[in-house]
Amino acid sequence: MSFSQDVKKELFPEFPKARHCQIAEMAAIVTMVGRANDGKFSIYTENDDLRRKFFTLLNKTITISGCDDTLKKSETKELFDVLKMREDELLSEGLITQQSCCKRAFIRGAFLASGSVSDPMKGYHLEIVCDTSFAAKQLQGLICFFEMDAKIVQRKNQWVVYLKESNQIEELIGLMGANVAYLNFENIRIEKEMRNSINRQVNCETANIGKIVSASVRQLEDIRLIEETRGLKSLPPNLQEIAVLRKTHPDMGLKDLGNLLDPPVGKSGVNHRLRRIGEIANSIRT
Repeated sequence: MSFSQDVKKELFPEFPKARHCQIAEMAAIVTMVGRANDGKFSIYTENDDLRRKFFTLLNKTITISGCDDTLKKSETKELFDVLKMREDELLSEGLITQQSCCKRAFIRGAFLASGSVSDPMKGYHLEIVCDTSFAAKQLQGLICFFEMDAKIVQRKNQWVVYLKESNQIEELIGLMGANVAYLNFENIRIEKEMRNSINRQVNCETANIGKIVSASVRQLEDIRLIEETRGLKSLPPNLQEIAVLRKTHPDMGLKDLGNLLDPPVGKSGVNHRLRRIGEIANSIRT
């Protein structure tokens, strides 16, 4: 089972206690997968859990007869009156999402109907597909109400509302009510961040070691050149001292070399002396 399916499996049994929230969640499902034709209404989905949730919410708000997936004309009219929708345009009005709890319920219904979220181990992406730009903008506004940066992209004849930031996806999962999935997502995100941090640190240390080795090789070549042409005694005493130490400790960092001097010298002082040796070696080469 995918992570997206895990989130939905946790959300399907969740039903709002307040009637206004039940209406908001049902309105989202109607907006996303509802179809009205000749005064009758039905939802188009292959997901039995979604169909079961819709009709459970429907029974909590209006009285329907039988268990047919298609509502009668009188039931359809009552449904749209409750949802404050027009039968010829399956779009909910802002009146049913005035309260923040209703906004959460609407987002949850929209996600269950046509949303998905990628496995956080592989990447960060949550999206909800809408049939109209109006529905997408409405959903975007509800998500942005909770200070998330939801964006819209058009794919052929559909509009997709999506989030890319891991912390915002995590927050939205929790906001919809999937607390177990929220904790799992958070644990994976923290683990990935720690792993990435360790990798960056290792890479940085490896790069630093490479720089130290490269610099040490160049310094040893300079010292050897001076020793074979002029002799180290031609150097001033402070440069002789650091040249001998570098030959003795070819893998040692500048700070540690400075601590071996008498009196000790800081990293910048050691670097300055080795740079002077390099200048002398370059003058011999040219």
